[in-house]
Amino acid sequence: MTPDELTALDDLAGEYVLGTLSWERRQEVESRLPHEPVLAAKVAQWESRLQPLADAVVPVTPSAELWPRVSLSITPARQSVWRRWWDDIRFWRLASGAVTCAAVLLAVALGVKVGAPTPAPRFVVVLASPLDKSPGWLVQAGADRKLRLIPLKPEPMQSDKALQLWTKADGWSGPVSLGLVRAGEPVEVDIDKLPPLQPNQLFEITLEPPQGSPIGKPTGPVLSIGRAVAT
Repeated sequence: MTPDELTALDDLAGEYVLGTLSWERRQEVESRLPHEPVLAAKVAQWESRLQPLADAVVPVTPSAELWPRVSLSITPARQSVWRRWWDDIRFWRLASGAVTCAAVLLAVALGVKVGAPTPAPRFVVVLASPLDKSPGWLVQAGADRKLRLIPLKPEPMQSDKALQLWTKADGWSGPVSLGLVRAGEPVEVDIDKLPPLQPNQLFEITLEPPQGSPIGKPTGPVLSIGRAVAT
């Protein structure tokens, strides 16, 4: 996926979360979420980004005169319990946290169609920045012992540096390198030589010299980090 396509998806996800799309356009985006994990992750990223603003809103009890006026302004055909909940900020404050996690995990678990269909993943990892917690990569580990790394956003890259992918499970003596990756490009890694993946297994991407870490373990700062969740 090109940087322009990722930017377009990010803009669409932002409008979806903010509620500025038309009703028809919103329905279209909702129908795409189960089949497009990158779009679902972008939606989850926007919900996570805006959640602090929702938390900062102090609930205000409306006056007794408000709801009758609102009811008069809505035609009977459009009145429904769902619409009233939809427009209630309290509903979104309660639901946004759950949606953030569920949207990412459910969408990623459905897989990404690139050419031929791939086996359903057994583990999934969302790699997020340790600084602002924004998702940067998706990791899928399938029954075919292939690990797929999918970028969620374009990243600037220093010409004299490289990105290196690492993993470590409980009981291992140290992290194991899964090789170098390119910023903004998907990659598939063969993990046949590794022990079976475990829930909560750590994955991280660090900034290293152009040829990778010279000592067989991370030397640079951690750019993205996450733990495996069984699907």
